[in-house]
Parts: sequence; structure tokens; C-alpha cells
Amino acid sequence: MDVKKRELKRKISASSKREPAQLVIKNGKIVDVFNLEIIEQDIAITDGAIVGIGDYEGEQIIDAKGQYVCPGFIDGHVHIESAMVTPEEFAKVVLPHGVTTIIADPHEIANVSGLAGIQYMIDASENLPLNIYYMLPSCVPATPFENAGAVLTAEDLQSLYDHPKVLGLGEVMDYPAVHNGNEEMLNKILDAKKRARPVDGHAAGVNKDGINVYMTAGIRNDHECVTPSEAKERLQRGMYVMLREGSAAKDLEALLEAVTEKNARRCLFVTDDKHLDDLILEGSIDHNIRLTINKGFDPLLAIQIATLNAAECFGLTTKGAIAPGYDADFLLLSDIEEMKVNQVYTAGELVAEKGKVITEITPTRPFTHLTDSIKIDPISEQDLQIKLDSSTANIIEIIPNSLVTKHVIETVDVDNYSFIPSVQKDQLKLAVIERHRHTGNIGLGIVKGLSLQSGAIASTVAHDSHNIVVAGTNDADMVTAVHEMKKRKGGLIVVENGKVMAALSLPIAGLISTQDFTTIDKDLKALNQSLRQIGFSKSFNPFLTLSFLALPVIPVLKLTDLGLFDVKQFKHISISPL
Repeated sequence: MDVKKRELKRKISASSKREPAQLVIKNGKIVDVFNLEIIEQDIAITDGAIVGIGDYEGEQIIDAKGQYVCPGFIDGHVHIESAMVTPEEFAKVVLPHGVTTIIADPHEIANVSGLAGIQYMIDASENLPLNIYYMLPSCVPATPFENAGAVLTAEDLQSLYDHPKVLGLGEVMDYPAVHNGNEEMLNKILDAKKRARPVDGHAAGVNKDGINVYMTAGIRNDHECVTPSEAKERLQRGMYVMLREGSAAKDLEALLEAVTEKNARRCLFVTDDKHLDDLILEGSIDHNIRLTINKGFDPLLAIQIATLNAAECFGLTTKGAIAPGYDADFLLLSDIEEMKVNQVYTAGELVAEKGKVITEITPTRPFTHLTDSIKIDPISEQDLQIKLDSSTANIIEIIPNSLVTKHVIETVDVDNYSFIPSVQKDQLKLAVIERHRHTGNIGLGIVKGLSLQSGAIASTVAHDSHNIVVAGTNDADMVTAVHEMKKRKGGLIVVENGKVMAALSLPIAGLISTQDFTTIDKDLKALNQSLRQIGFSKSFNPFLTLSFLALPVIPVLKLTDLGLFDVKQFKHISISPL
């Protein structure tokens, strides 16, 4: 008899009470996500799966002592790289918050390191107590209007579908390619569809006619809604709507205006891009649930959104519920309103307790082949000169805590036809420097709303091509920041008066640290302190905001290594208004 058949026979024997279950939880209040009710019965578990609800005896008994027994939370769309930690360290951060399953899209590292980057992420996710599944990056590069470190075709991705951790095709952010029937994009979508795999959407700024196109193509969800009306349009057309609350994009509370008891089953929670310090301070999906409850929603409905809905969206038929035949991924909560997570179990094993992972997680996957990603020549202050035909300019204006920007035209300071940054006007210089192919490309622009009073900040986290992005009040500090970035093989850095104030090194593809999450958190705190020293006092994350100023698939105005990009027109424009 093969292993699977023996295991199934053992489960059925325990379920039918012919033999005791391996583990039984008694005296718990089961969160029933199907009926949105509380059940007070035993839970029987064998071989990591729930085999019964009722009256059971077990080899091991856990007394829940009146606590709520809740399905493990599922993050339906997340980029691990945005937390700047390895998959192993990511598990240590989110498990104590009750997240037992994530659907990750490794397109950040794929845009730098291609298939080698994806394979590293998959390998590093093996044998972890956190269930990590992957959606294959559909847009590497994100658009043809920038230079990334890799190009992935449909043929390149095909063999990866055979891996059990791969669920489907990741966010399709190149809407024009879908709309115009681009052959390569259609090949990627059809490869997923013929395997009956889900395809993620990315419909930033796409109107209801565009949603018709996405749904016709087989794209069934979207995490880029920012208004209730956008959410409603997607729900009306049969999409799953991902309610996002990350570090830069905080859309959840606005989107909840479109969620009702009638349509909530088509909604799920995601974090998308969330920095490590925010994950530690606020939490992950548990934070989304708390915000939802605070807006007046039934806690059981919020839990359903965080569990069953996400599982069904991705075809995870054994995840998302406390019921026979489902995996024993569950939480013990002492307070269902505040989402106070006391214990976390995956496959019936206790993995986190009182805010800490208690099972050993040790990184074992090699990454040195991914640490040579900064390929640039030295730059000079002259390379950063922005020549203007007049004293007015097209400017990128930041909207705090949003990925969307404004396109404004303002009068700027000019000397000898060159733009001069102004702290008083909050008009700073912005540059995106290509770092993958030694092209020497430098895209230049002007950004408003970053509100630095001195110095410069720079990052190799610059969605989605992850070139070097640097902003500053003066050219000298910007140049210093770029050169220091190369020495550190990537990262985040704050420079003032030619001196490095603080830095976080990210040597794995310029995106991920090799340190443990507590060390990274200390470095992030030092960066935040240095930001205050150079005058930043706003209520948003400037590094995360900076990273999305280079993403030319989210409206309205962005900057790539090829220049200023108008997302509405989907073309590059001059800094000088016509």
C-alpha cells in the first residue's frame, strides 16, 4: 500500500472513531466560516489534517480553555521582497500574526535575476512552517518603456508550473498588451488557462471597459482598486476584489464602503507591499481584519474574508476553514474583536506562541549567485543636470500613502537653463539609474511632496525593474548615495553633506538582506532616525514611496531610466511642458 493510501486510511479510521485521532482540541469556540457562527465541539486531527468535528478522543489533548479556534489567515497577494527579508525570515515575522499561508509573486527578484531569482525564492520556501505558494511573474519587464535585469517569455515559465508551490500566473500589469492581443502575453495567459491555473490582475486606472477585457482574457482578480466605485465595477463583472493594506498603498478602509454582506464572498485581504517594520509593528492580515472590524463589520465576516475567500480564489481546497478534510492550519484567539493571536498551528503542529516562532527555521539555500546586480559606472554631478527650455516643468507630485501620483506643472528655479532643487517649494531632483546592463541610462525628473530639507536618499528597490532611484536636495549628495549603493551591492541609504547617515544593505539582487529580521529592523529604525535628521516629518514611508515613483504602470506620472513617463498616454514625455 502506498504512503498516500495508508495516510488516507488512517484519517478515515480516526474520523469514524475506529481509532483515536492523533490530536484533539477540546473546549474551544470554533469559528465556522461557512455559516458565520461559533461551534463548541471537539476538533480531531490526524496526519496534519482535520478529520472531524464533534465528540472525539485523541492520543494528545489540547485544552483550548474557551479560546476561539480560527482558520489560519491567508495573504492573497504579497511580494516577500518588499519586506527585504528571505522567505525563511518572512515566515518568522508573519506566523506569530496568524498568517499560515501566503500567495507570493516573486516578480521583484525576477525583474533583477530572472529564472535564477524565482528558483531561489521557491527553494528557500521549502520545508517552512509557513505555506508559501507562488504566482509566476507575467511581466518581466513590466513594460517596454524601461530596462530590467531579465526578460521572461512564456516558454521560460512553462517548466515552473510543474512545481507544487506554483499556483498560476502572477499579476498582469501590462494592460495594453492584453487589450491589443499581444501574442507573447496571450501565450502566457493561455499556458495558465490550459492548466486550469488562476491568473492575477493588476488593473490600476483601468476603467470598466478595460475590466471587460481582463475578464474576457481570463484574469479574475485585482488588487489595484483605490475607490469604492472601482471595486463595485470589478465585483459586478465577476472579479475577486483584493482589499489591500500595505505600507505605501492603504486602500482598505476606502474600499470597505463597497463591501456588503451580499458581495463580501468575492473579497479577500492582501498586503501586496509591506515593509518589515510595519509588519512587526502593525501585523499582516490580522491588521486588515482589525481595521475591518473597527469599521463596523462582523468579526466572523472579516475572518471569512481572510480565510475561506482567499483559499477559494486560488483553488486551495484544503485551506481556509476548520472542517473535516481541511488542513490543520489554525489559531487560538483569546479575543476575536482585537484579533489577539496566542498560538499558531500549521499541519497540526504548534509553530508560534505569544508573538514568537517557537520552531527552528534555518536558511539553507545558497544566494551568492544573486549578489552581483549593481552594474554601473561612476556618475558625476554633470550627469544629473536637468536642462529646461523655460522656468516651468512637468512635475511628479506624491499623494501620501498612495501608489498613484499627480501630474502638475509648476514654476521652478532655474540657473543657466538647469533646474535647481528648492526645499522651500518642495521641488526635489529625482533620478533613475539603470543598474542591470551597464547601459549608462539615467532618467531625470522633478518630484514634489517628498519634503526632504537636506541631503539625499537612494534605493535599489524601485518597482518593478529595480534600477537605482535617488532623490535629493543637491547633486553632490545624490552622487555620493549612488556610489555608496554600489559598494554595498544594493540597499537603502540616507546621505547628508557627503556623509552616510544610515544604510541598509540588500545584497541579494539589491532587494533582500542576508541578516535576520531583528537586525534588519534595527537598521530600518536607524534609517528612520536619519530621515528625521534631514528634515523628513511626513506621515508616509519615503523609501517605499520613492520605490513606486519608478513604476510606469500606475498613474499618473512616473520616472524610468529612459525618462519621464505619462501612464495615461503610456509614453515618455519631456520635463519641459510643450
